[in-house]
Formats: sequence, structure tokens, C-alpha cells
Amino acid sequence: MPGEAVEYHSIQLIRDEFLMNVQKFASNIQRTMQQLEGEIKLEMPTISVEGEVSDLAADPETVDILEQCVINWLNQISTAVEAQLKKTPQGKGPLAEIEFWRERNATLSALHEQTKLPIVRKVLDVIKESNSMLVANLQPVFTELFKFHTEASDNVRFLSTVERYFKNITHGSGFHVVLDTIPAMMSALRMVWIISRHYNKDERMIPLMERIAWEIAERVCRVVNLRTLFKENRASAQSKTLEARNTLRLWKKAYFDTRAKIEASGREARWEFDRKRLFERTDYMATICQDLSDVLQVLEEFYNIFGPELKAVTGDPKRIDDVLCRVDGLVTPMENLTFDPFSIKSSQFWKYVMDEFKIEVLVIEKEAKHFIDESFKTLRSAEAAFDMLLKFKHIRSREAVNRQMMMKFNDILAQYCKEIDIINKIFVQNLENPPLYKNHPPVAGAIYWERSLFFRIKHTILRFQEVQEILDSDRGQEVKQKYLEVGRTMKEYEDRKYEQWMEVTEQVLPALMKKSLLTKSSIATEEPSTLERGAVFAINFSPALREIINETKYLEQLGFTVPELARNVALQEDKFLRYTDGIQRMLDHYHMLMGTLNDAESVLLNDHSQELLRVFRSGYKRLNWNSLGIGDYITGCKQAIGKFESLVHQIHKNADDISSRLTLIEAINLFKYPAAKSEEELPGVKEFFEHIERERASDVDHMVRWYLAIGPLLTKVEGLVVHTNTGKAPKLASYYKYWEKKMYEVLTKLILKNLQSFNSLILGNVPLFHTETILTAPEIILHPNTNEIDKMCFHCVRNCVEITKHFVRWMNGSCIECPPQKGEEEEVVIINFYNDISLNPQIIEQAVMIPQNVHRILINLMKYLQKWKRYRPLWKLDKAIVMEKFAAKKPPCVAYDEKLQFYSKIAYEVMRHPLIKDEHCIRLQLGHLANTVQENAKSWVISLGKLLNESAKEELYNLHEEMEVLNCCV
Repeated sequence: MPGEAVEYHSIQLIRDEFLMNVQKFASNIQRTMQQLEGEIKLEMPTISVEGEVSDLAADPETVDILEQCVINWLNQISTAVEAQLKKTPQGKGPLAEIEFWRERNATLSALHEQTKLPIVRKVLDVIKESNSMLVANLQPVFTELFKFHTEASDNVRFLSTVERYFKNITHGSGFHVVLDTIPAMMSALRMVWIISRHYNKDERMIPLMERIAWEIAERVCRVVNLRTLFKENRASAQSKTLEARNTLRLWKKAYFDTRAKIEASGREARWEFDRKRLFERTDYMATICQDLSDVLQVLEEFYNIFGPELKAVTGDPKRIDDVLCRVDGLVTPMENLTFDPFSIKSSQFWKYVMDEFKIEVLVIEKEAKHFIDESFKTLRSAEAAFDMLLKFKHIRSREAVNRQMMMKFNDILAQYCKEIDIINKIFVQNLENPPLYKNHPPVAGAIYWERSLFFRIKHTILRFQEVQEILDSDRGQEVKQKYLEVGRTMKEYEDRKYEQWMEVTEQVLPALMKKSLLTKSSIATEEPSTLERGAVFAINFSPALREIINETKYLEQLGFTVPELARNVALQEDKFLRYTDGIQRMLDHYHMLMGTLNDAESVLLNDHSQELLRVFRSGYKRLNWNSLGIGDYITGCKQAIGKFESLVHQIHKNADDISSRLTLIEAINLFKYPAAKSEEELPGVKEFFEHIERERASDVDHMVRWYLAIGPLLTKVEGLVVHTNTGKAPKLASYYKYWEKKMYEVLTKLILKNLQSFNSLILGNVPLFHTETILTAPEIILHPNTNEIDKMCFHCVRNCVEITKHFVRWMNGSCIECPPQKGEEEEVVIINFYNDISLNPQIIEQAVMIPQNVHRILINLMKYLQKWKRYRPLWKLDKAIVMEKFAAKKPPCVAYDEKLQFYSKIAYEVMRHPLIKDEHCIRLQLGHLANTVQENAKSWVISLGKLLNESAKEELYNLHEEMEVLNCCV
């Protein structure tokens, strides 16, 4: 926005001024520091100069000392002045000259101020009073100091008035600041020229202006960098080069404008400065900037030509990209220059570069014209090509290429003829089966399709009318004639389609409106009584009627006249949509509800279903789409369905309650065995089976209570359906039968599942109970024995099946338990599920298999115990007889030792055998048997020891007696 641009420009100016003031402040601080560090101080006399001047002048010694001091002053002042006169500005810009004068002013000002000190004035008065020869040398030195100090001070004062302009030229944010500064700077320089006593001469003003010209030129060199210029945004680069050129030109123009004003005034000294020194370089640089601007313009023109529009029209983007690569290559030599293009010394080299550039431009122009000639022979779109040509009329591009393009209108007309032929071919090919838009009906959709084809060629020829001379040519007249012929053919097709639809609609529509609301079909079943219950309804709103409504709407949009009846039906479309939607949702609700009923529930609710069908009957018997009571019919059906749904939900709730009880019964575990206290401490056999029986008895009580609760729930259903609570309603007979069958299936699954599960436990590898092994001479047996274990297992399995005796069957056609019946010999018979379930082959198979498996396990254990029979001699032989016979043989000690080793080894060996043997579900405890065997072996050791002791004692007595006899003899 313009206002925003002005605000932004003001902000930039404030920023630049702030930066320049900061730099000025920094320069002043630096200069002050230099003065403090390097200030030239006049050496003061070492003696006191107190007293009258005449008295001091009369003292020769004092005069000599003061003369030497003055000589030193003169030397210091002369040296300082000479040093300042030898200095030159440090830099080529105008700011360097201001700094130069400020530095000189600061140095000379310090000396000049010291000469005004009271002590210095008194010393000089003493020298003059003494008529010293130094008086003649004093005045020239002090006069020269005053002159140069005055000059420096005046120059600083006047140059400070233009310092801000110099800083703008040097540090301004952009060329726009420089452009705004140059005229004002020239006016300020004119004032300096007029007022200043020193810058009113050529020898001072020309170097200053030369410095300004150098600064402007250097600014342009810094900004217009050819290595980066062509990589920037083209508009930005173009703006930069033009601003640089305008800056250089404005420098010269501002000079001559100011010069003219000086001459016009007639009162001021004229500016007759050396123009070559001031403008030779800037004028040359302005021409270079103009060349660069021309180069950028050429690039812009080529990019305007070879843009997206030409790619879209010609369909050859690769070739266009190749041309653009060559266009980009035009500036490559300029980006890689080995010389300074802004140097006048390199003017010949730059001229060579520009000549090569112009030659390459001509080559690309020639190739572009050739490419355009070829491309317009194979156009992709006549309209796009036409739009592109119109665009090139209004944008700047290469004149030669532009002229070439303006000659391509005949190629566009030729392409347009091809497009007409293509459209006509598409029309003829799809005439009988046109492609339709989504949701478009056949007739209106075909007309839409035909019109869309026609508009594609019509739109282009309407664009051609913007350049009237195209259609006025001979070729244009041919194109126009072909366009009219194709349009006429399409219009005839449109009229024929419309007339056919009108004829069919007037014949069919009245009959469609008289159709019933619903159609009814039945699911065939074997039982005639269930035929009505299987009724399926469908909405009878004909697709042809929907199509006529759609055709009517779209044809009216296309501007056709439609029959009155069709218009009335179409105007009621929203009402029909509401009706069809309401009926469809009502039917979906009905079918969904009927789908939730199983066969037993369908029979149970047959009367209620028939009542519901009576409400539906008028929908497929009496009402049609012209009827006025459709809304009331839908409302009545919804109410009837809602009432029926409420009944179904209550029945389903009771059925869910019954199912939950049956699920609880089916989930019972009839073989809840005791958990082991630890991995090594298992229950005994008797404890194991007694625990199962106790848990089973408790669970059966719960199961019976759940079973007894089913009867009241069915009585509740009876109350809902037939409004009685007898438990034996005839209409519920099949429903009672259904749930009794469910109970039978649940009990069957329960028994079979538990038997299979227990059989898996029996054959598993996890021991469930243990049995002891005991020695009852002469046999090794189990405790309890195998027969007892077999019997306990058999009874457990039999009791599992016999739990079904607790579930009493219902009387036929009711949910009331059968009372006990008297059988033969006055025996009371209770009718229960056991009689049926116990005859189930799978249950019989499992009930037989479990005891057999247990028996096989016990046989395997007995086989395992056979290896302990090798120790049988320990308890089978009569120990006393064996010992007596052994002692009678009077065996040696070695024989005793062998026997003792044998029995001791048995006692040790027997405890090294495994004391536990797991066989599937049974753990065999062998500890007691091993201890018994060990004790028997130890008893044999003890007996042998006693026998050996007695034998040894007897021999010792005999030996003693023999020794006594021998002793007596001696």
C-alpha cells in the first residue's frame, strides 16, 4: 500500500540518521582520545616569572633562560605546522576530507590556545621588553599558526553542513536515499562555495567533488555485483541496475543544474571544473548499468515468451526447457569476468562481451521463431493458443518473436477445425450410449453430455470474436460453417431425445402412480401354518417413477417444457422421499425385529405376528402413491411394530435369564479335586475321591435351584403372551418343549465335558493323589489295594452321571415337574433326565474308559514293584533255622564276614532306590517299604553278629582251658 511504503521509507531514514549520529559520536570520542594522548604541549620556563616585566627583562640570566624557552616554542610550533601541512586525507571519500580538517583543527587549536596562556603572554612580553633579536622571528610563526588554525576551523565549520549528505551517500540503506540526497547536497555545496573563504576556489572544490564522484562510483560497484546479480530475483536485479544508472546520471545532472543556477545568479563565481575528473568514470559506469539493464530486460522478454502458456499450447516442455537453459547461459560469461566491468580501461573487453551477447540473442531468437513455427503446426488447444497470442499483445517480449507469433492465427483456426472434428467424432461414437454425469437420468444426462460437447467448441469460437478479422478471413468462414453444421446435428439429437421422453412419460406415469405402497412375498416352509409368519415386505416405489422425477427436474433446468402431471409429481418429490424413507425404515425395523426371533419364539408369537400383518395389509391391498393416508398408515405401522417390539424384548429378557442359568449349570466342574498342600504332599486316594463327592453334592444343590427357577420364568412368559399363569398353556407347548430340550442338551454337554476333562486328568502327567506301598509277608501290596482304588474311581464316575437324577422332567405341554410315579411292586419312580442321558453312547464310552485307564495305571505300578521281590529272602526264610544250620557248619570268620557284608550292602542299597514313583495321576510312595526291607536286612546282621559272638566266646573258653592245662603240666 502507498501509505505503508511511505511509513517504511520514513523508518529507514530515521534508522540511517541514528546510525550516522552514532558513528559521528564514536569518531569524536576517538579524536578526543588521540588529542589527549598526542597533544603537543609547549614547554614552560623552569624559573619563576613572578614580578614586573621590566624587572625580569633587566635580568640577563632570566632573559637567556626565557629566550631558550621561546626558541623551543617556535621550533615546536613550526614542526607541528609542517607536520600538518604534510598530512593528506586518509581515504578517497568525502568523509575522509572532513576528518582530515577536523584532525588539523584539533591539533592547531590546541597550540593556538596554549599561546594565549598568561604565562606564555608574560614570557613574550619579557622578550619584547628586553629587545631580544627573537622578536623578529616571533610574529611570522605566530601569524602562520593563526592563519592555518583559522583555515582549519572555517573548513570544519562549513564541511559539517554537508557531512550528513556525505554520510547518506556512503552509508545510506539504498539507492533511493542517495537519489534523494544528491540534489540537496549540491545545493549545500553551492552555499559552501559562496560563503566559505577557502572552499571558494577550484583547487579546493574540485578534489572534494572528485571524492564525491568516487564515493558514488564505489557505491555502485559494491551493489551491482555481476557474480550475484543474475542469480537474484529478476525484478529486484532490474530495479537495482536502473537505480544505479539513475544515481550516476543524477550526479552529473545535479552538478549542471547547480552550475546553471550559479550562472543565472550572476553574482557568484562560476563552476568551471574539470569535467573529465568529475564525470568520466561515472558516465562510463552509467552506460555499463544501462547495458546490464538491457541484458536483464532481454532475459525477462525470453522468459515471458517461453513460459507455462507456451508449454501448455505446444505440448513440448522439454524443448522449451532446453531453450531456457540457453537463455540462462547468456549471462554465464558476465558472471565469470576476469576484469572489472566498471573500469574504463576494460571498455574494449566489455564491448566484446556485449557483442557476443547480442549475437547469441539473435541465434536464440531465430531458434525460437523456428520452434514456434513447428509448434503451431501441432497445437494441443486452439483456445489456449489464442489466449497466449492475445497475452503477447499486451506483454513485453522479443519484437521479432512477437511478430512471428502474431502470424499464427491460421494455425489456430486449423487446430480449431481438428477440435471440431474430434468433438463430432466423440458425439457420433457415443450417440446411442452417451457417458452420463453421476446421478444424471438417461435423457437429461444425454442432453447435458451433448451440450457440454457443443459448449466446448462454442466457447472457443466466441473467444475468436474478440479478434474479428480472424473469422472474417476465408479460412475463418470455413471454420464458422463447419461449426454451424455440427451444432445443427447436435440440436436435432437433443430434440429427438426430448420428444421420445415426452411420449413415454405421458403413457407410463399414471400407471406408476396407481401401484400399491408395498409388495409382499412369503418364505416357503413345510408347515402351512407358518406361511404368513414368513412374510417379507418391500417398498413398491418404482425406479421408473424416480427416474421420471429426476428427468423432469433436469429437463426443466435445461429449459424444456414438461407434462403437467410430471411437474406435479416432481414438485412432490420431498413428500415422496419422506414417505419412502419412512416406509423403508419401518420395514427395516420390522424385518430386523423378526430376524431376532428363533423358531420357538416365532411359533410362540404367531398370533401377535398375524395381528401385525393385519395392520400392514392395507399397504399392499388398498393404498397407492396417489392416496392421502400414507402418513397415517406409516404412523399406525410404527405403533404396531413398537408394541410388538416391547413384547419381544420382554420375552428375550426372560429367555436371557433362563439362558444365564443354563450357562451356569453347564459351566459347573463335577470333579473338583483337592489342591495339593505342597508339591510333595498330595492327598490320599480316599481323601481325593471323598473331596470330589463333597464338592459335587454342594454344586448339585445350586444346579437344582437354578433349574427350578426356570419354571417361574416360563410362567412369566405365559402371562405376557396369553395372559395366564398356569404353567401349562397350550399355546406355549412348543416353547416348553424348546427349553426342556435345551436343558437336556446342557446336561449332556455338562456330563460329557466333565468326564472328558477328568479322563484327561487321569492320563495327564501331573499326580493328583498318592498311595502307600506296604510289605505283608510274603507279598508287597498297595494301600489301599488296587480293587479298592478301582471301586472308588468307578463310583465317582457313576455318581457324576447320576447327578442328572436330580433334574425332574416336566409334564407334557407344561413346565410343571412330573410327580413321582408308582412302578412295579409299588416302587416309586421319578421321571428325570438320567434315563436319556445315561444311554448316550459318548457318555457311556467315557464312563467306561476312565476306570479302565485307572486300572491300567495300577497294573503298571504293580509291574514296577516286581523288582522289589529280589529282597524276598529277607522275610520269606526262617531266620532261626538258617542261623542254626549255618552255625552247625562251624564256619570260619571269613564266612561270617561275607554274610555280614552281604546284608549290610542290602540295608544300604535299598535306601538309595527312588522313594517316589509317579505314574500319570497316581504317585506311589515307597518310603515305608524301603524302611521295612532295611530293617529286615539289619535284623539279619544282628543275628549273624550274635551267632559270631557266641562262636567266638566258646572258642575263647576252650583256648583258656587248654592254656590252664598246659600251665599245670609245666
